Amino acid sequence: MVKTEIPDAVLVNNYIDGDENSLSILINRHQSKIYSYIYSKISDRDLTEDIFQETFFKVIHTLKSKKYYSEEGKFLSWVLRIASNLIIDKFRNDKKAYFQRDTDELLIFSRIKDSSMTIENELIKKQVDMDLKNIIQQLPHDQKEVILMRYYSDMSFKEIADITGVSVNTTLGRMRYAITNLRKVIEKNQIYLPT
Repeated sequence: MVKTEIPDAVLVNNYIDGDENSLSILINRHQSKIYSYIYSKISDRDLTEDIFQETFFKVIHTLKSKKYYSEEGKFLSWVLRIASNLIIDKFRNDKKAYFQRDTDELLIFSRIKDSSMTIENELIKKQVDMDLKNIIQQLPHDQKEVILMRYYSDMSFKEIADITGVSVNTTLGRMRYAITNLRKVIEKNQIYLPT
């Protein structure tokens, strides 16, 4: 007799209804993918462990409070989105995190790199980081999300599409709109980005 696997949606509902074992099954089923995903973004085992645990604290809290979880999406995608947001928050709040990507997609980000950090350059860099973060916060949620995932978490457009539940083309469109809006705000406010 073949044993069929209980679907994630059923396990989630069972957990919400009080069956603690259902969450254990979900964690065991997906932990390696979730852990690998987090580690692939930050390459630090201790920090990966912290974010992994924090992800499941958030999952438990959300499911227990019966809010923000929609059965329309897949459980794994939902958990990866939570992990991704925690990673983004970590990099956003980490004062030591600098933008690392140097591509043609957004010269704004590559302009703020400087290999010879004098005190003056360091102060300018901090101010530019702060200005840029403030501008990003003013973007519509979907545009802000793609910018943060792409440049703070170094995700591919495919990864962003998978986590946000939209197509790669939609993700690319959101990036284009975000870049256009960032440039408009920078020009309008005459914000200086050192080259």
